[in-house]
Amino acid sequence: MTPATRALRHLPFRRNLRDRRFQALAAALVLTLAALFAGPLPLTRSGVAVLAVVDITGSMNVRDYTLDGKPTSRLEIAKAALRRMVAELPCGSRVALALFTERRPFLLFTPIEVCADFAPLDGALAGIDWRMAWEGDSRVAAGLHRAIQMAGELDTDLLFVTDGQETPPLPSTGLPPFDGKPGAVRGLIAGAGAYGLSPIPKYNDRGREAGFYGETDVQQENRFGPPPADAESREGYNPRNAPFGASAAKGTEHLSSVREPHLKALAAQTGLAYAHLDGPDGLAPAFTAAATPRPLPGRIDPRPLLGGLALALALAAFLAGLLPARFLQTTRM
Repeated sequence: MTPATRALRHLPFRRNLRDRRFQALAAALVLTLAALFAGPLPLTRSGVAVLAVVDITGSMNVRDYTLDGKPTSRLEIAKAALRRMVAELPCGSRVALALFTERRPFLLFTPIEVCADFAPLDGALAGIDWRMAWEGDSRVAAGLHRAIQMAGELDTDLLFVTDGQETPPLPSTGLPPFDGKPGAVRGLIAGAGAYGLSPIPKYNDRGREAGFYGETDVQQENRFGPPPADAESREGYNPRNAPFGASAAKGTEHLSSVREPHLKALAAQTGLAYAHLDGPDGLAPAFTAAATPRPLPGRIDPRPLLGGLALALALAAFLAGLLPARFLQTTRM
């Protein structure tokens, strides 16, 4: 090595370039300049637009879930699951809310953005109550068909949360016909409730629980339309005067469980997906998998990140001055 090269190695600026504090401060300066002149960057991500329809009929009061160690109704679990789903959706997603009872959904509000309007949306979900029901019937198939039509008019997908219990039961002819095009509206039917039968709470005219429904309190069979295939074998059968037999129908319609086969049949009829609601978690992934991905153009601002990194490096350089000198310089050649 020549004398000139050795002299160059010992110049002050040469030593400064190898000083770790100098390197940190130089990097902090570069990041600061980048933060000053950088602008927002375009970013596109996927979101959803959904009409959430919640069944608030009497069977949704069955307490066959457990939350925090306490028996919890299907309706409360449905509300908790929807609130968590909304909190997990990306900003730019839109949610509309409707309630179902009798045979049609009632729209509470049209789609709103989940971040800008999170507080009123979360409050609306928390405030859903079975006392909002205007009729006691629960014609789930008819309600789902109308909910699909409503979602199409709103240009959203559909999330229909129900236990699937038809009140009165469907006639022997089965599902009512679906007038729409299967799959034209995408979405999910979420089946609420346990698989075993449970009693349905009964409430008096003041909204206070007053026991459970008995067999004679609930219509056990739909006797409109043609009689079932076994009608001729029933006691007192008469094709004109007693086509359903002379005895009162017996059954388990006063007890309730998630009617999963019925809900899966409705999903197949309408082109929707089906998933069981296991608890307050997991609804967002199930719905997102069934929903239409909708691009959400947006922007990301890198300046806070760049400024934060610059500050961290400047603080590191300051704190490094408190360390022994042997930690601040690289090993000499």
